[in-house]
Amino acid sequence: MRKLRSAFLATLLLVACKDIQKSPSLVVPENGNLEVRYAQGFQVEQKEGYQLLTISNPWPGADKEYRYALVNKNDEVEMTEEVDNIISLPLERIVVTSTTHIPSLEMLDVENKLVGFPNLDYISSEKTRQLIENGVIKELGKNEDLNTEVLIDMQPDLVVTFAVDGGNKTVSTIEKTGIPVVYNSDWTETHPLGKAEWIKFFGVLLGEEEKSQEIFNRIESDYQQAKELASQAQNKPTVLSGAMYKDIWYLPQGNSWAAQFIADANGDYLWKDSEGTGSLSLNLESVLEKGESAEFWIGPGQFTTKADLGGAHEVYTQFAAFDSGEIYTFTSRKGPTGGVIYYELAPNRPDLVLKDMVKILHPELLPDYELFFFSKLD
Repeated sequence: MRKLRSAFLATLLLVACKDIQKSPSLVVPENGNLEVRYAQGFQVEQKEGYQLLTISNPWPGADKEYRYALVNKNDEVEMTEEVDNIISLPLERIVVTSTTHIPSLEMLDVENKLVGFPNLDYISSEKTRQLIENGVIKELGKNEDLNTEVLIDMQPDLVVTFAVDGGNKTVSTIEKTGIPVVYNSDWTETHPLGKAEWIKFFGVLLGEEEKSQEIFNRIESDYQQAKELASQAQNKPTVLSGAMYKDIWYLPQGNSWAAQFIADANGDYLWKDSEGTGSLSLNLESVLEKGESAEFWIGPGQFTTKADLGGAHEVYTQFAAFDSGEIYTFTSRKGPTGGVIYYELAPNRPDLVLKDMVKILHPELLPDYELFFFSKLD
């Protein structure tokens, strides 16, 4: 969970939009509700005089929904149902707590409304880092233990937070001060486009609903084009993932976000049949037996060079992908304070992740494309 406008964002959009066709027309349901096609964790319904934002999966296994009434601050509305909080719009000052929230704010051109964030060093975006250096965005500690004194002094209109298991103890403390808190659970989504669709969540909150839909439509279109292109490949190469930590090999489960990218890039992920959306914890022997001959190795933990990988454990050199050099990492590209770009931006730009995957597994399909997130181990 930790872990662009300026020249960095311009470059990003050039890469992302190079082959994107004109955005599909916006689809507005007859009932006026916000259309959400992939995300499972939120919905927005139009009520009489206000919008109802429902967060249905605030953390894995949660048995509670959170409902927020979004009301224009100049309107007098009579609530017809129970809500957890009332959010007055438009928002002028906002606090977010995950780096995955930053790209949404920037793509909507509202990053100037961000006034606080926990652990500023994790933010990699050049544009937001400039705001930090200018003193616009203040340090708030940690998401699970926000500096409430600083938070109260800055008086944000809203805090957007997340919870891993429902134990975010600072939420009630903040709410007692009169500052509303809304859960964002983009990280629990398993479909790549489901994570990206959370830009609509910020679009509704920050008065950029139509713009958020236009941006998502472009991302979705580009993703689907890349997926269709990958389906035309004549082969489906085998893929290994992960690495060891304290003698346990961690790799994505078959229903996970990472596994979906490999499938959509027309790759054969060797653990695709495993159940679950998190990580598998396996012993070395079982991984070596199944993955020794894998043609590609994607995401080898924290390693960024073959020398470091081979030096960490001799067994890594026994994999075919080590011999061929077909090992790709997403941890090499970092921001100025050490934050990994992938952790911040990839959930918001699955189209770029998928293009990278297609380039890696089927380079003949994208001969002129240059990898954005991933790089080959030196």
